[in-house]
Amino acid sequence: MGLRINDIAPDFTANTTDGEIRFHDWLDGHYAILFSHPRDFTPVCTTEFGSVASLAAEWAKRNTKVIGVSVDSVEEHKKWKADIEKLCGSPATFPIIDDTSLTVSKAYDMLPADYYLPQDGRTPAHSATVRTVYIIGPDKKIRLTISYPMSVGRNFSEILRALDAIQATDGVPFATPANWQPGDNVILALSVPTEEGEKKFGTVDIKLPYLRFVKQPK
Repeated sequence: MGLRINDIAPDFTANTTDGEIRFHDWLDGHYAILFSHPRDFTPVCTTEFGSVASLAAEWAKRNTKVIGVSVDSVEEHKKWKADIEKLCGSPATFPIIDDTSLTVSKAYDMLPADYYLPQDGRTPAHSATVRTVYIIGPDKKIRLTISYPMSVGRNFSEILRALDAIQATDGVPFATPANWQPGDNVILALSVPTEEGEKKFGTVDIKLPYLRFVKQPK
């Protein structure tokens, strides 16, 4: 069975462009985004890494670390980072994991069952399924996972929005509606009576008996 929401994210030790890390220690009380790629020097992935690099200040504001996974070596990753900076104008300061062994890809269920990559003559098509995003909380639990096909570039604005929604609802009785953006009203959990909600959060806007909105607390 694959990883599910609220599973503990698998721990691992790996070589990265920042040296060897043990993943759970590296998290160190932060949120994290773990995102995988089929291979270095591929066109779609280069644009994606560029997007992540350009959002460095946004990740930092949200107490979030980002880390990439690719099935090539640290030496290749370091060369690729130069292309990424050339493309987007921002250095890729986040670490990239050397997953030539597929240890991380298999631990995070980024490959289909009984699927094996050839070690020689490997092309991006061979690792087409290794394109997944995980958002992991400070408690080391998986909060979100999304997988994309090879032909579809990831929308990191949406991933940032999803991170905001996760943080806005973490440990509080709220959910976010469709297309929610930071500062929009949030949905009051059904476990909170309306009167109690009004005392704690102010006016409760009752759209339906089971759909009640309050202002997002600051």
